[in-house]
Amino acid sequence: MKNILKLMRPYQWVKNIFVFMPLFFGGQLTDTEQVQDSIVMFIAFCLAASSIYCFNDIIDVEADRNHYAKRNRPIASGAISIGQAYMMVFILIAVSAAILFSFFPTIDSLLIVMVYWVLQMTYCIWLKRLAIIDVCVLSFGFVLRIIAGGIAADVEISKWLVMMTFLLTLFLGFAKRREDVLLYNRDGKSPRYNTRRYNLTFLNQALTICGSVMLVCYIMYTVSPEVMAKFKSQYIYLTTVYVLLGLLRYIQLTVVDEKSGDPTKMLLHDRIIRVDVAAWILTFLFLIYM
Repeated sequence: MKNILKLMRPYQWVKNIFVFMPLFFGGQLTDTEQVQDSIVMFIAFCLAASSIYCFNDIIDVEADRNHYAKRNRPIASGAISIGQAYMMVFILIAVSAAILFSFFPTIDSLLIVMVYWVLQMTYCIWLKRLAIIDVCVLSFGFVLRIIAGGIAADVEISKWLVMMTFLLTLFLGFAKRREDVLLYNRDGKSPRYNTRRYNLTFLNQALTICGSVMLVCYIMYTVSPEVMAKFKSQYIYLTTVYVLLGLLRYIQLTVVDEKSGDPTKMLLHDRIIRVDVAAWILTFLFLIYM
């Protein structure tokens, strides 16, 4: 059971919190039915994502065995056979589809999760070999989470939310690729097939562009008349401080400390980022619901 859970990577489920963003920003946290539907969508996405992690470890088993950390993964270490892993892939996605089919009257939610699943399977097989495209595909996966969350909560999705989600995850994706380049420069071993198509100069510029555009996009969001009218507050722009501090902290960890290998672990373990995100959420809770 321990190895099965390790293969499913439950710590990565924090990424699926994006499903709740339409519910949160739509001011529907007090609607019990919509909260329940969003939780169901979250669970379905977690199972679908774990199915992808299992398949990815099957595809990458040989490369993982030569990686200093990934060689301890269940399939690479031999704790779980490839046949058992394939069984996990199909069980997880089948349960995810069954949950969606049971709880939602239309097929929209099931369709979105299936599009996500097929896209990520294609990523594992082929698209992750293409530099830049690989990061864009992963970012689009988060956009699909937002769309699924909007369907579950029956909330109209803001174009601002979609753009900022894509830009933020693009920023995080390039930061992760920077870690791969550092490992390649140090050991001469390429952690990914396309690592040679990246270098530190390109990735530093990509981080600057994505971070800057996202920050400008966020500022435009906070001062737009429609957002101020929706939240009935002229002080949304004050939350820009949290976004700026969060970006600067992440860049510091990436460039100075060279710790950008796993964005999820950084979010969970870096105290400054945790406090910054918590303060941002609490401020929005006050502005939207008080």
